[in-house]
This record gives sequence, C-alpha cells and structure tokens, in this order.
Amino acid sequence: MKTLDRHLADEYATWFRCLADGTRLLVLNTVATAPAPITVGEIVDAVGKSQSTVSRHLQVLADDGFVILEVDGIRTYVRVNDACMTALPAAAAQIMGQQAPVPVLR
Repeated sequence: MKTLDRHLADEYATWFRCLADGTRLLVLNTVATAPAPITVGEIVDAVGKSQSTVSRHLQVLADDGFVILEVDGIRTYVRVNDACMTALPAAAAQIMGQQAPVPVLR
C-alpha cells in the first residue's frame, strides 16, 4: 500500500476544497463544456450569477490551476486546464492507495 506524504495530502485537500462549492462546479462545468475559450460574460449568462460572483469563483479556480484566464483587452477568456483530466483521477487513485503518477495542475 502506498501512503501519501504530507505535502501531497495538503495539495490534494486544496484541490478538493476548491471543488466543494456548487456554484464553482457549475462555473467549471460551463467552461469545460464550452467548445472554445469562453468570456466571463458568457459564463455569467450560463450560470445565472452576478459578474462579481462568477469572477470570484473563477479566480479561486485559476489560483488552484483548474482554469486558465487570458486577458484580451477588456475581455477575459477562460479555458479549462487540460491537466485536470489526468490530475484529478490520479490524485483520487493515490488517496485510495493505488499506484498513480504524481499529478500536477500548476
């Protein structure tokens, strides 16, 4: 059985804390299912929350490496960090004692 070291346990806890909010999950799902980078305004329309609420959730998601924010003049485009597709399952596998590569989001 493989045990986690403290550093990885703390890192994974940060990731899962980031995802422990329903609105944040809706925002992330909206970004992840968009066919191309999406503007903050489009996310606001899709999730039905204020721009300040969406922007706050996007900043948390960006700080933890789930999304990438790209400023282009007055617009901010958001895209999902593709590393999430492998990092989250690998983190869950390691937490459950399975052999998996050490995932990286940032």
